[in-house]
Amino acid sequence: MNKFDSRLKLIPSNVWEKISTIEGLRGRWVGSSRLSPQILGRLKKSVLITSTGASTRIEGSKLSDEDIEKMLRGISIQNFKNRDEQEVTGYYKLLQNVFENFETLHFGEALIKHFHKELLKYVDKDILHRGNYKTSDNKVEMIDAAGNSIGVLFNTTPAYLTPIEMTELIEWTNNAFNSKQYHPLLIIGNFIVEFLNIHPFKDGNGRLSRIITNLLLLQQDYLYMPYISHEKIIEDNKPDYYLALRISQKTFKTEDEDISSWLNFFLEILLKQSELAVDLITSEAIESILSPKQLAVWQYLQTVGEVTPQAISIHANIARPTVNQVLNKLLKLNKIKKIGEGSATRYKKI
Repeated sequence: MNKFDSRLKLIPSNVWEKISTIEGLRGRWVGSSRLSPQILGRLKKSVLITSTGASTRIEGSKLSDEDIEKMLRGISIQNFKNRDEQEVTGYYKLLQNVFENFETLHFGEALIKHFHKELLKYVDKDILHRGNYKTSDNKVEMIDAAGNSIGVLFNTTPAYLTPIEMTELIEWTNNAFNSKQYHPLLIIGNFIVEFLNIHPFKDGNGRLSRIITNLLLLQQDYLYMPYISHEKIIEDNKPDYYLALRISQKTFKTEDEDISSWLNFFLEILLKQSELAVDLITSEAIESILSPKQLAVWQYLQTVGEVTPQAISIHANIARPTVNQVLNKLLKLNKIKKIGEGSATRYKKI
């Protein structure tokens, strides 16, 4: 039996529970009324910046999202100030390509090498190994907020075995998708944990793994990927990310390979992303049906705790009748709750 098949034969019940919940949320996203192209365009632009910032910071970059946005506004690819800016540009452009063209991209070894070449396209120091597997052994290190290594997590596949193991992994992944023997999320989770264990390139493996994650999830119809940043949720849980990888990967090439720790983390991230996507539908739907003055009331409510209608009227600079109107609408949409009665009535965002 193939080692990948062995890993996926016994999946803990909590993994299946997460998958079931994610599928239910995906159904709500697919079944919802479509958001306007203007809203989707705005969200995608924002996520491109957020995901680029998060994914590069996981690997030690120090650029904030604000830095990245400013840089991209007046970008000159011939004259980058430093390596962080070079890496950010490669990630941004590659992720943008995935978001826009995922339906026509054929997942395979040639695409992965092409992605690596594009990811490091603007990084001067990587010119000699862009798009090529490593020729010397490497290791996985945990990077702190200052960009410094704080320890080796594990040694990776030796360079001489990398082409063989990558071919095996890619062939198994495509066959698994085609045969539908396993749930797509199990297939994607297995690919990512194995890819990072092989660490096939000299540099850029972590960033590339997150680009590939976006691609594979989009190709399996998790179509909210461009609108909620997968990378940002990982960044917010970086210690758990490294720990889940380590716990699973230390079992590799033993008689009892076990990727349940990684699968639980991976699915927990996707579950959070799915929940935020469904929340987004409601939030953006509200914005599309409220007038500018009503929208001002809704936006103010998101910045405070419990508040009276009079306080809303004063701080949002909106007439009290308009405040009452939008409060009634938001109550019907189950976005706020009413607390108290009469002059003591207050409202709070749910």
